[in-house]
Amino acid sequence: MIDGKVLVTGGAGYIGSHAVLALLDAGHEVVVVDNLVTGFAWAVDPRATLVEMNVADEGMVGVLREHRVAAIMHFAGSVVVPESVSDPLKYYRNNTAATRSLLESAVTAGVPHFIFSSTAATYGTPERVPVAEGDPTVPINPYGTSKLMTEAMLRDVAAAHPLNYCALRYFNVAGADPQGRSGQSTAGATHLLKIAAEAATGKRPHVSVFGTDFATRDGTGVRDYIHVSDLAAAHVAALELLVAEPAKSHTLNCGYGRGFSVMEVLDAVDRVTNLKLDRRMEPRRAGDPAELVADNRAILAALPWRPQRDDLDTIVADALAWERKLAERA
Repeated sequence: MIDGKVLVTGGAGYIGSHAVLALLDAGHEVVVVDNLVTGFAWAVDPRATLVEMNVADEGMVGVLREHRVAAIMHFAGSVVVPESVSDPLKYYRNNTAATRSLLESAVTAGVPHFIFSSTAATYGTPERVPVAEGDPTVPINPYGTSKLMTEAMLRDVAAAHPLNYCALRYFNVAGADPQGRSGQSTAGATHLLKIAAEAATGKRPHVSVFGTDFATRDGTGVRDYIHVSDLAAAHVAALELLVAEPAKSHTLNCGYGRGFSVMEVLDAVDRVTNLKLDRRMEPRRAGDPAELVADNRAILAALPWRPQRDDLDTIVADALAWERKLAERA
């Protein structure tokens, strides 16, 4: 077990709140830092301590020292690809510049371990599928570029200071905590399965399909969907690896190694609900590659982590259960 607490930035958000649950369930002490702009205080498990502030604030060093933080899991940031195209400076501020400030605080406070929420968008349009960690990283949108710049900062900081890191490149995160403790709650979310779950529960009239002319099996975009609870478990395993091998850092894909098209995901929602979603065909969105699927051999070799919910219908069922629970809160 780590000697100190784990600080989770963005721990009131979708993926961060699941990481908090996984850490607490594994016996770690957790402090959450979130400015609650897109996150929710009620999404933070009461076993954790919530500090409402921005990760770039000067007071971060004091928080790290006060709580004896020994590791940081950094989820805070902006994540909407089309928005990054229309407002790139927001992404370089919230993702790149804010992380630079957080890293400076970590070095000043002597935090030895850092786990970073990166993305498959760092690859851009991959030359081959599935894509591996050593393949070219040529982002096609500012979101991917902002994350790749942070990976470069981590590499340089780890070379200059006693800090090791793991950059986890997420593919498409979906689903919700199987125990119904957290899920995707952001209004106006752009994740396909979230939108489909909202449509299936009457919150939206239809689902837009952006692009039907990709060079894929049915013309719609193909993605590797990973259950959010499996992803959270990978973070806990990555932390244990960093503690065990303090001189080594890692960059690892987080995915299942197989992809589903937009139509196949919507078919799964129809199948699980026994309904038929209204699908509206729309033009492609800026910055969307045709296919992104993980080569996940590196993470399987580096960590004892093994997916527990690698089934599309299971992911859909968990997302729908959470959407119904959210409706009860309203």
